[in-house]
Amino acid sequence: MAPYQATIAYDGTDFFGFQRQKNEITIQSEIENALRKIGWTEKSILTAGRTDTGVHAEGQVIKFELDWHHKNIDLMRALNSKLPLTISVKNVKIAEEGFHPRFSAKERWYRYQVVFLPDRNPFFERYYWRVWPKPDKLLLMAGAQKISGTHDFYTLGRSPLKGGSTVRTVISSDWQFAGKNEAIFRIKAGSFLYHMVRRTVFLLMLVGLGKLDAVDLEKNIIEKKELPPGIAPANGLFLEKVVY
Repeated sequence: MAPYQATIAYDGTDFFGFQRQKNEITIQSEIENALRKIGWTEKSILTAGRTDTGVHAEGQVIKFELDWHHKNIDLMRALNSKLPLTISVKNVKIAEEGFHPRFSAKERWYRYQVVFLPDRNPFFERYYWRVWPKPDKLLLMAGAQKISGTHDFYTLGRSPLKGGSTVRTVISSDWQFAGKNEAIFRIKAGSFLYHMVRRTVFLLMLVGLGKLDAVDLEKNIIEKKELPPGIAPANGLFLEKVVY
């Protein structure tokens, strides 16, 4: 029996989030079902984090123990042969002693994808938030600059732990633009509050549309004052990488 660390990618569109749920199809349940087919006997895998319904991942990390007498690449291929096409194991390796995918993580990187179009386009709908009218790029970037740093982000989300702290340190927060109609928001932190990234993107979009001033965004975060309600859709969000 050995501890394994694996990086997982998935399209979250057709799943009820990552965490196992009774009578629902989730990422965790599909991975555990695949593991059982190759001899896994544990009750639950460990994970770097739980993504919501409709959220995607390119760099989710899990840990499990397995009695496996072949190469790591053979384990990866065996799992992929048992998983649906919307979930893929990208790599597998022996986990270091004491490794925990959640508590050992130093940084988490998220990406949120936006497309600026007035009408629906089937090639974007699964992986982008479609926004119209088009926001101002300079305003979007000005808003993103106000997010970085250590703050009590009470107005942007809630702690995953009951009564837990809402103070977080955002390492970086910025926009990148591709062509005329695509924008990618990237944010890095040690950990995030529940719905924090999607709430941030929603508020930055208000800034970009001139409906919220970037200075007021920063002031209300610092002073823990209420901000306009709303949250960006799940389909544009990707867990991009977990850094250890």
